[in-house]
Amino acid sequence: MAQKTSWGAVADWYDEMLSDSDDSYQKTVILPNLVRLIGPRKGLTILDVACGQGYFSHVFAKNGADVIGCDISAELIALAKDKTFSKNSTAANSTAASPEFHLSTANKLSFATNDSIDTAVIVLALQNIEDLAGTISECSRVLKTGGSLFIVLNHPAFRIPQNSSWHWDEMNSKQYRRIDSYMSDKTMKIDMTPGETDVHKKKFTVSFHRPLQSYFKALNKAGLSVTRLEEWISDKKSQKGPRSEEEDRIRKEIPMFVCLGCVKKL
Repeated sequence: MAQKTSWGAVADWYDEMLSDSDDSYQKTVILPNLVRLIGPRKGLTILDVACGQGYFSHVFAKNGADVIGCDISAELIALAKDKTFSKNSTAANSTAASPEFHLSTANKLSFATNDSIDTAVIVLALQNIEDLAGTISECSRVLKTGGSLFIVLNHPAFRIPQNSSWHWDEMNSKQYRRIDSYMSDKTMKIDMTPGETDVHKKKFTVSFHRPLQSYFKALNKAGLSVTRLEEWISDKKSQKGPRSEEEDRIRKEIPMFVCLGCVKKL
């Protein structure tokens, strides 16, 4: 039976977190790197798979690209469309096209025709999608030959929900990352409302851990070659204290995110 993976139940919280924060990883790390890699521009058609409230879609469109976004959550798609309307109503002089949004699962992109997309992105979402093979296969189907797919993940070698954590080595005054498992596929129930004490108001989703080889195998089977791999570190800084220097050092050594750049084979 398919797992319930939609973020619709916490759509308002998630939207507020991204919209109101100038210090989110999405804004300070992921967005600038994606813009650098993709180069969104006029004449480029970008598909934003599992786009949420359109955080990245709207930036790509602002840069001139023709953008199509989709998500399984009706609540998040409604927010994405509302943001499109708001931007259009307050930016009468803008020449950028508005993103187009669809309510859709990632493994059945029925709104998109074969070989119609220049670049597809799946940002911090594939780890929350159960059907890995189907999603990758659909992205390959809609991409033009030579088109690109960019996948951004919480680094599966270092950020494994419920199976990885920071620890402090008192003897050597070193911080290190403890990894309790990596090679085994895991399905994990994730509490999306950790501060909520009322059990009736708790909201949960599901996350899927897979080792890197699982992603590479799925991509190769779908006719996609990995041509680029980048690992992105945290930009955060610790407040001054006895451990701050070591904490800042280790942040530069343990990447938070990995980005896979893929090309559809000829």
